[in-house]
Amino acid sequence: MADASDEKTNQPPQQQEMPGMTGEMRPRPDHGEESYEGSGRLQGMRALITGGDSGIGRAVAIAFAREGADVLISYLSEHEDAEETARWIEKAGQKAVRIAGDIQDSSHCRALVDRAVSELGGLDILVNNAAHQATFKSLDEITDEEWEATFRTNIHAMFWMARAAVPHMPKGGAIINTASINSDVPNPTLLPYATTKGAIHNFTGGLAQLLAKDGIRVNAVAPGPVWTPLIPSTMPPETVANFGSNVPMKRAAQPAELATAYVMLADPRSSYTSGATIAVTGGKPFL
Repeated sequence: MADASDEKTNQPPQQQEMPGMTGEMRPRPDHGEESYEGSGRLQGMRALITGGDSGIGRAVAIAFAREGADVLISYLSEHEDAEETARWIEKAGQKAVRIAGDIQDSSHCRALVDRAVSELGGLDILVNNAAHQATFKSLDEITDEEWEATFRTNIHAMFWMARAAVPHMPKGGAIINTASINSDVPNPTLLPYATTKGAIHNFTGGLAQLLAKDGIRVNAVAPGPVWTPLIPSTMPPETVANFGSNVPMKRAAQPAELATAYVMLADPRSSYTSGATIAVTGGKPFL
């Protein structure tokens, strides 16, 4: 597998409308399309990934497929990105299912799990990855609607997805939640987002203990800065240009550099790993 860090990672000032599109990003992110090589670690497994159309979700979907898993990707409305991700899954010889919709709706979360079970034949891995964020310079800029939407997307949906999925998951199943370095070091300009990421960290630890008796493992990945459509669509251009410069490696990660952490946590051979948070932060300590 080639080192994604060999690719150019500096990004010029740029901005998109939310939720952002991969094809409009400069440079285009590396999701491991040409570099990730699987070794059958997830052979025969079935995975559901929220936010699987782009960014970290796409990188995880590609890696899972190349490790032998069929994948359902959930996304909001980014049809072009979702179609491209599905093509990479199918190119790996695995089944791809695409479902659009808003996970702020608990009934949609239940429907996603039902579709995964019916179309993939079961569910072994749930990756709660979708997220909403926005940048604010002052507290009075944050509306009630924005606060509630961030919580419904980032933490409420995670609960709804897990509650719907667990009855279908066998012993040895895995739930992986995407937290953030903001769980530990909250960025004040991302107050609603950072607050939900702290909740995710706590949710992961509690759920891991609750589901241990069922043989279902629950872990989290805490990324640092990662070059995904979320960045140019939620941050001002000057912030985008410097994104990633505040970590020791002095750059943002490419999504491909996150995928191996999710594969490790999904791998049945990681059978004693539960309640853990894997920090992928470019050298910045995560406490």
